[in-house]
Amino acid sequence: MLAPLRFIWNATRGHRLTPWRSEYLRWRVETYSGKRAETLKAVDVLSFLWTTRWELLSFLTWTGTLDREARKRV
Repeated sequence: MLAPLRFIWNATRGHRLTPWRSEYLRWRVETYSGKRAETLKAVDVLSFLWTTRWELLSFLTWTGTLDREARKRV
């Protein structure tokens, strides 16, 4: 369960209190939803996160699994 939190912490670097301003998160929302990153507002990002929360949590859990496997092999 720490992997999703670690990802969010790293993805919002420089914008911890205002994650919707993070260029990385805006780019990810644009890539996934098709909405233009330049036009995204806080409500758009938060709405996207809320509506896709289970898919995002599944993705973040999967990335945590991959990270653990990669660390085992080193």
